[in-house]
Amino acid sequence: MLKCGLLGEKLGHSYSPQIHKMLGDYAYELYEQPPENVVDFLKCADFQGMNVTIPYKKTVIPCCAELSDAAARIGSVNTIVRRSDGSLMGHNTDYAGFVWMVKRSGIAIAGAKVLVLGNGGVARTVCTVLEDMGAGEIVVISRRGENNYSNLHLHRDADVIVNTTPVGMYPHNGEAAVDLRQFPVCRGVLELIYNPARTKLMLDAETLGIPCEGGLSMLVAQAVEASSWFQSKPIPDSEVERVLTAMERQMENIVLIGMPGCGKTTVGTLLAQRTGRVFVDADEELVRQAGMTIPEIFAEEGEEGFRKRETAVLAELGKRSGLVIATGGGCVTRPENYPLLHQNGRIVWLQRNIAALPTDGRPLSQKGRLEEMYRQRKPLYEAFADVAVVQDGTPADAVKKIVEM
Repeated sequence: MLKCGLLGEKLGHSYSPQIHKMLGDYAYELYEQPPENVVDFLKCADFQGMNVTIPYKKTVIPCCAELSDAAARIGSVNTIVRRSDGSLMGHNTDYAGFVWMVKRSGIAIAGAKVLVLGNGGVARTVCTVLEDMGAGEIVVISRRGENNYSNLHLHRDADVIVNTTPVGMYPHNGEAAVDLRQFPVCRGVLELIYNPARTKLMLDAETLGIPCEGGLSMLVAQAVEASSWFQSKPIPDSEVERVLTAMERQMENIVLIGMPGCGKTTVGTLLAQRTGRVFVDADEELVRQAGMTIPEIFAEEGEEGFRKRETAVLAELGKRSGLVIATGGGCVTRPENYPLLHQNGRIVWLQRNIAALPTDGRPLSQKGRLEEMYRQRKPLYEAFADVAVVQDGTPADAVKKIVEM
């Protein structure tokens, strides 16, 4: 069996093993190495293929007997293959990954003014691709360079923005390197971050109606290219979309919203079992953190205090991936909760006949008529939801509908 892997200094949780498992029958391990060990590792380790990530994409170049055209032009290697004579061949599959990402986005590059945020190693790859695609002007924005974040007004006419910085990456969700409102003619955003699935930059783009594409497509496409080198055989382009869809489904949260008592907890528990996800009830987590029941929180802090606590809990849960999250019925009353849930989630509105909703232990349900509450919240549920599921049968029926969507 082929032995392959990923070399880096601090790898943490990498999606690469999951992706490569879907691409071929070969071992794929993570290899964390300190800088002083990298050269000896490449000389002595038993492997046929190795991906390389920061900060070693330049470090490994002297270890390679030959570089591909893309790797030589960019001055960066992220894929190494051991040839039959034992020598190492260096490739740059980030090039192919970014090409795929741009094409998938449908964002036109030819003749465009493109702002590249960040001047790290991957920025050079991005700029090379943009040059090859015929960009009209490429402006690299860095913290201390001639073009920086204090003179962005000089580039209000940017057509496309590419983020190569880690700003907004987990766990620092909710941050963006630039405010897209500064760029009135921007018609495309390319975000190289893939965790969260939708960064603040992407969420802002969605709000403004600007087409955008996240970094998972680049990650998968470059992995497919690397895998073809590892296995010495071509891999059809269709594999990129197959693996990408599988990864998106695997990583996304399924977020259940709906009126109090509509069955979010019951359906969510079954859904987590069916999909192999972890189930979290946001209200239960809130109660655990507060050390009080929900009626007690309402009695001591009122609805405003409860809502602040709820938003804090959703901010924590929304950062995570692969969960089923049952939310409180009123979470949609605070607009700031939407990006928290949407950044990694598919939001499902569970609909149930009002007459069937219980009110015990639900302070707001007991205060007034459920019909009036539903009338007020219905447009909010519609605004939050990606899909709606009518809960008119058994909880298992609802789970089946959600899984099949």
